[in-house]
Amino acid sequence: MPTGPEQVDGASRLLAGPAPWAGLAPERRRPIRLGAVVEALGAAGQRGSAPGSSAPSEPLSGWLRLLAPSVSVSTSNPAAVLVALFEEAGEARVVLTRRSSELRTHRGQVSLPGGRLDPGEDAAEAAVREAGEEIGLDAGAVEIVGWLHPLLTGSGESLVLPVVGTMARRPTLAPNPAEVARVFDVELAELVEEGVFQAAIWDPYEAWSQEEPAARTIWFFGLDGERVWGATARILHELALLSLGVEAVG
Repeated sequence: MPTGPEQVDGASRLLAGPAPWAGLAPERRRPIRLGAVVEALGAAGQRGSAPGSSAPSEPLSGWLRLLAPSVSVSTSNPAAVLVALFEEAGEARVVLTRRSSELRTHRGQVSLPGGRLDPGEDAAEAAVREAGEEIGLDAGAVEIVGWLHPLLTGSGESLVLPVVGTMARRPTLAPNPAEVARVFDVELAELVEEGVFQAAIWDPYEAWSQEEPAARTIWFFGLDGERVWGATARILHELALLSLGVEAVG
């Protein structure tokens, strides 16, 4: 619920409650080691390249079983993203990009490298291939270690499958300027620093469309001079919870 009359970016968003990790002492938030993240994936049952076991002819079946039965989603054009992690100076780091302003959709937004699955590909194959095309990431340097929960974007038109990969060292990257305006990386511990994460509730009296107005919670991270929101923020939110061993609230 909103904490008061404070507003974010104009009159339509109200500040929501604190981050789920707000009660953790600073020493519980740092360091976040890469090995600990991989162990946390195992403890959560999220190791491997996809949820459960999927037949090659049905690479989405394990992912779809994680969605609520009431959710209706088109599986004709799914996308995969790579949560690419490496460790430096004792801290796990994640690779992020800012999309080119010339792209047709989501222009200028911070995202994880990824894109649509080609026919016959599974999520892990697509995520690694797209990372190579977008930022020049060497596929041979990536070990797929786990997955995060699938999510829908917008009004449910896109199914996004997050795959977690690790690298032994900082990668050498060469972003494709046609797709990527900037590539950068941040510590996972930075995600959970004070003031970095913010949740906002869109005013339920402000209509989103011709349908009945409804409150929606949006998550944001302020990272390295960039504002991260949308599907990328939701993926980073799960990654932060998993890394700290904190339960989701609400």
